[in-house]
Amino acid sequence: MSAQIHAFLCLQDNIGVLIHDPNTGACAAIDAPEEGPILAALAETGWQLTDILVTHRHSDHVQAVEPLKRRTGCRVVAPVKAREAVPSADAFVREGDTVHVGGLQAHVWETPGHCADHVSYWFAADRALFAGDTLFTLGCGRMFEGAYADFWHSLQRLAALPEEARVYCGHYYTLSNARFALAVEPDNEALRARAVEAEAARAQGRFLVPSTIGQEKATNPFLRSGEPAVAKSVHKEGAKPMEVFGALREWKNRF
Repeated sequence: MSAQIHAFLCLQDNIGVLIHDPNTGACAAIDAPEEGPILAALAETGWQLTDILVTHRHSDHVQAVEPLKRRTGCRVVAPVKAREAVPSADAFVREGDTVHVGGLQAHVWETPGHCADHVSYWFAADRALFAGDTLFTLGCGRMFEGAYADFWHSLQRLAALPEEARVYCGHYYTLSNARFALAVEPDNEALRARAVEAEAARAQGRFLVPSTIGQEKATNPFLRSGEPAVAKSVHKEGAKPMEVFGALREWKNRF
């Protein structure tokens, strides 16, 4: 049996995710934004928390690590560059490492851009990417440190995954991301349809997580920086896609 994945809301707009191996009973939370919703999700699914996989050091992703570890005895895995923010982690990981949740295996990719310590977890056999705050549905994270070239490289690496790869992101900013994306590419038919879908999902109490790499490549302006229409929107006709990406992210910061 393949992995079972359950996504839910935490805090105001964080996405909590559980990934469960039905063969062994192991279950990991991707980040730990808030204890209550994670415990409620565990109760709803009947799964037992065995692991927490941390994507990066920001408090809204790690603040429930300690109480969950005390309550469940779970193993905590965190980026080695986030050691100071997650001192109680049982294992620290870096580029090229693998992590097991029962019989499930994740490849650890360092994906700097949002912050320098950020990693993403790619469960290749299950076609599931846990991208934290690197890649969002219709958007990407704000850059707090580093260089746009690094962020662009991280996004390009994720965009090279199979089209059907499911993308689980760390926040639900989809409606505001859709408004920005439409300002960039108002004539993108796939994007317009996706924005309508996002509004309908909100009306029904749903959210568009996961997305897929294919959907993001068709609609997410930050993955479309090589498109002439996107370059034109930031007056960067003929510029390198990385430069277009930087201009887009600066625009989004002010949007």
